[in-house]
Amino acid sequence: MPKITVSSVIDAPVDAVWARIRDFNALPSWHPRMVESEIEDGLPSDQIGCVRKFKIVSGATVRERLVAFSDADRSVTYAIIETPQPISNHEATLTLRRVTDGDRTFAEWTAEFDAPAEEADKVAAGMGQNVFQGGFDALKAHFAKT
Repeated sequence: MPKITVSSVIDAPVDAVWARIRDFNALPSWHPRMVESEIEDGLPSDQIGCVRKFKIVSGATVRERLVAFSDADRSVTYAIIETPQPISNHEATLTLRRVTDGDRTFAEWTAEFDAPAEEADKVAAGMGQNVFQGGFDALKAHFAKT
């Protein structure tokens, strides 16, 4: 079971970063690889169990279920339930913590999933670099402008 951990420091207050990412349906508003998103069945985007369906820039569709959500902990956990990637049993958590030195944000994105042995490293590398680090880079660029 591959495990991925990607972390970064964002030069913005943790509450500002959380406000930007907390909406489970707003991925396309801050992540450059995601182009459209909808919550299925009209559920609120912070309701545990809601499912978001989104498209990535390649045109592929991904569906994810919200597993845990905490404003107090500034944390969101979700599971991929449909993807063109050869993975199963996926669960990921994105957590933000306050860095008191400079009022910055420590962001950490972790994931675990099952994949065929011959695909696992490739999928993990792509998820870590393109999705996790790509999201952090986009957040850094956004807050550098503000």
